[in-house]
Amino acid sequence: MTEQTTPQITEQQRQQWLNEQFKKTTKYLAENGVVVSTVDDAASRYLYPLWAVLKVKAMDGAAFWVLSGDLPVDFISAGNAASGRDALRHFVMSWQLKAENIQRSGITDQTQLQFAAIMQNRAEQLYKFVEKDEIWGSV
Repeated sequence: MTEQTTPQITEQQRQQWLNEQFKKTTKYLAENGVVVSTVDDAASRYLYPLWAVLKVKAMDGAAFWVLSGDLPVDFISAGNAASGRDALRHFVMSWQLKAENIQRSGITDQTQLQFAAIMQNRAEQLYKFVEKDEIWGSV
């Protein structure tokens, strides 16, 4: 996995955080009927401790991009994005649309409105990372 990190963290902290993201990812996917078999480390990207975009392969051979970290876990088919950067861009656009749909729907449930606000905020934060070439390297 390629990463951008701050110099204050140890390898143990980074590995522990990655393990937590993998656990969150596999649990979320299992709850959605997908059993993970492997992670494509070369294609996956993360920015400790904010987010991880992991490319995973399921037991049935299907591949997915999964977003995890200090934000809601989400996933898409790997066919929807050629790279981790494209996957992150997809999540940003998707979350902005979902947030806007909730806000425009006339829903008055404060939990839903707060969730929409969180999605919008995280999408705006993530978009800044989509544009940073140094995170993505040559991939």
